[in-house]
Amino acid sequence: MESAPLEITAAELHRRLQAGHDLQLIDVREPEEYDYCHLPGSQLVPLSEFTRRTAEIREAGPVVVICHHGVRSGQAAGYLRQRLGRTNVLNLRGGVAAWAEQVDPTFPTY
Repeated sequence: MESAPLEITAAELHRRLQAGHDLQLIDVREPEEYDYCHLPGSQLVPLSEFTRRTAEIREAGPVVVICHHGVRSGQAAGYLRQRLGRTNVLNLRGGVAAWAEQVDPTFPTY
């Protein structure tokens, strides 16, 4: 049996969003980072509050977890998979930095 992918590239995420796929985007950065720049339609659930707020993350349908470079979102995605048994979770590889580099050169970077 083939295991589900654990990551999604910025280019693939962009393709899916453009195609109208129903994705829940969860941004685990801090509020200041989110206020500075975030993907349209993403929901802020800071990593510091993550374990208390998992009820806000859907159990069915794809969820993409986002941060600055993909490290914090990888931790959050791992928590959802390993602790809660979620199989619908993808980490945005490279985070919003990869989005700015691969998809939208006008996207703010920091």
